[in-house]
Amino acid sequence: MNKATDHKLQSEVDKRRTFAIISHPDAGKTTLTEKLLLFGGAIRLAGTVKARKASKHATSDWMEIEKQRGISVTSSVMQFDYLDHRVNILDTPGHQDFSEDTYRTLTAADSAVMLIDVAKGVETQTIKLFQVCAKRGIPIFTFINKLDREGRSPFDLMEELENVLGIRSVPMNWPIGMGRELCGVYDRMKNQVELFQGDDHSVIKVQKVESYRDPIIREMAGEYLHDQLCADLELLDVAGDPFDYEKVLRGEITPVFFGSAINNFGVQTFLDNFLELAPKPEPRRSTAGAVEPTNEKFTGYVFKIQANMNPAHRDRIAFLRIVSGKFERGMSVKHVRAGKDIKLSQPQQFLAQDRDIVEEAYPGDIIGLFDPGIFRIGDTLSQAGDIEFDELPTFSPEIFSKVTIKNALKSKQFQKGIDQLTEEGMIQVFRTVNFDDILLGVVGQLQFEVFEYRMKGEYGVDVQLQRMSYQFARWIVDENKPDASKFRINSTLVTDKKGNYVVLFENEYAMRTAMEKNPTAKFLETAP
Repeated sequence: MNKATDHKLQSEVDKRRTFAIISHPDAGKTTLTEKLLLFGGAIRLAGTVKARKASKHATSDWMEIEKQRGISVTSSVMQFDYLDHRVNILDTPGHQDFSEDTYRTLTAADSAVMLIDVAKGVETQTIKLFQVCAKRGIPIFTFINKLDREGRSPFDLMEELENVLGIRSVPMNWPIGMGRELCGVYDRMKNQVELFQGDDHSVIKVQKVESYRDPIIREMAGEYLHDQLCADLELLDVAGDPFDYEKVLRGEITPVFFGSAINNFGVQTFLDNFLELAPKPEPRRSTAGAVEPTNEKFTGYVFKIQANMNPAHRDRIAFLRIVSGKFERGMSVKHVRAGKDIKLSQPQQFLAQDRDIVEEAYPGDIIGLFDPGIFRIGDTLSQAGDIEFDELPTFSPEIFSKVTIKNALKSKQFQKGIDQLTEEGMIQVFRTVNFDDILLGVVGQLQFEVFEYRMKGEYGVDVQLQRMSYQFARWIVDENKPDASKFRINSTLVTDKKGNYVVLFENEYAMRTAMEKNPTAKFLETAP
């Protein structure tokens, strides 16, 4: 690689910011995503989620069932340019029933934005998603949303972050009032205030000040709110954690921003600060050691497969995170698992379901590859030899159903639907060892509803689901072949799509009993 090409790759890597937004349902994630896209010039009109029953729907929610329910069911990828940065947002499903797809999407992000409702604080779904990010040690930035409503004290919320999630926080800005009294936020790092102007809060003014004691704030906010602001910030100056960039990058401390996405309030200053602080693409672990983004050889891995993004074309798209080198349309790469070279001729980039053919892309970018059925989640594409990136985990399902087809003549379409939706990672499929029944496992009930909906809508197959009483799955690893007769009471032996043995259990007691009866076996929560 010559120096000019080397410099170009480095500068493109430096520009990239690839992050996921994590939150509990209804914290305002889709609204925040749209406002970020609006600032990036990617969309001209942000349709608020309030308008979901009307004709316009959130840009990042594309599937028909999402429009009906007003929730994000699948993880979208959106890209835009802002202030010399190329921003890739991975919009993860907020609904608790879609956690497995969400977990996988987080493996493609370099940092996460954790969205918290000012009134509700840290909720269950946020805890699960936070733990996935924390395990990977990625930086987490917190946006406390809905300041336009009455909520809890900022000090309470900071304490909850520490007590519930175990992470210290540094407020980058501080609210001046809340709910009806909200009149602005004070930026602690840049000594400026962002203030509402006018009765309808339609104009936001940003003004430089000497400090939070500046009389300009008193004039705009009034004595009561200004006194409260001064008291809060004096306390923070003395007792709060200092900002430590290294700790932020290690995921040990989270910068906190307060705002109201629906009013655009605090969003632009959040985006400006976030892009300055968030990490550029990092090296990724592989079987050949860490792969640097600036390595000239192209590498990437598939973290998500989505069937039928465009119902008119019945297509499958594999989402690829670029890890190193420059991607060029039409390039040949090695599909490591399949052991053969393939040509990448129809790469796409996304703004929800709007797609453009991409000519080139760089580390940190997410591209969609047309998939004729050759990709699986976790596949590596490489020009750097037979390397494989750390495999994406399969999470243990919690709800199980036996699936049968209503019309036996459609068994071919039924099998195709099951195969594609399994490859996509939407469901996990198991077969009972002696009876060859097909059981489906999911993390949440809504996935079954989406499965039925998509089997009928996309494959023309009506299915019947019979709920089973199993509560969790454990992959069994034993030098001896497992004996199905040992798993007849409150458990059953099945195989997964790769032929691994798995035991489904009705309760903890059944699992403990099975462990005692099989002392040489290991029972694993994720696939081996």
